[in-house]
Amino acid sequence: MCGRFNVIDSAEVMTLLRHLGITLYPQFRFSPDAAPGSVISIVRQTGDERLVSDATWWLMLDPATLKPNYKYASFNSRSDKLDTPRALAYKPFRESRCVIPASAFIEGLGDGKTYHKLRRPEAAIAFGGVYREWVNHDTGETALSASIITLPPPDNQRWLQAIHPKSIPLMLPDDQPTVEAWLDPTNQDVNQFNELLKPKIRLKLIATPIGKVSKWNEIGPDEEVPAD
Repeated sequence: MCGRFNVIDSAEVMTLLRHLGITLYPQFRFSPDAAPGSVISIVRQTGDERLVSDATWWLMLDPATLKPNYKYASFNSRSDKLDTPRALAYKPFRESRCVIPASAFIEGLGDGKTYHKLRRPEAAIAFGGVYREWVNHDTGETALSASIITLPPPDNQRWLQAIHPKSIPLMLPDDQPTVEAWLDPTNQDVNQFNELLKPKIRLKLIATPIGKVSKWNEIGPDEEVPAD
C-alpha cells in the first residue's frame, strides 16, 4: 500500500460505522487526503465499549514527543511479520486490533507517475489494523498510534502488476462475526484469522487512474477489479 487514503462524509461511511457498532460519531475525523503520520480515526474496543479514537497513522512513536518515529516506516504492518515476536505489530495483533474506515485508497506502480484510486462500489472500506497506546512518562500525556496490515499480492490477480505489485491492504469482509472477533481485545486466538490473512481480493473494487496523489484528480476511466 502506497500510504494514502481518504474518508468522506457519506452514506457509505455512515453505514460502515453502524456496522461497526458506532452510532454516535461527532469526533470522527473525515479527511479528503490522509497521509502517513497524520491523525486519523480508528474504531476500537475497550472492555464492552466500542469507541472512535484519534490515532497517529504511524505505529512507532517517539516516547518523548509522541510524534512519529520516522526512522522506522510503520504506517503499514506486513502480515508475514505478525507472528515474529520481536516485530512491532506482534503484540498489538494479539491485544489491540482496530478497524480503520476509508472511502478509497491510492496505490502506485513505483515509477513515481502511475497511480490509481481504488474504492468499493457503493460501500466504504474497513481496513484491518492494529494500534498501540503510548505514554510520556515525564508529562503523563498519552497518545494512540495505528497501522494498516498489508498482505502479499494474490498470484492470480494480474491487474495488480499494473497498479501495485508489492502488496495489498487487508480489507475486512462484510461479515459481522469476523468484525466482532477482530475488535474483541480479549480474543487472542489469532489462528482464526489465518484465512483472513491469505492474499486474496475478497471485495469487488473499482480502479481509477489519477494524476497528482495529493489532489486525487482522476485522469482515466474506471475499471472493475473482480473479487477472488
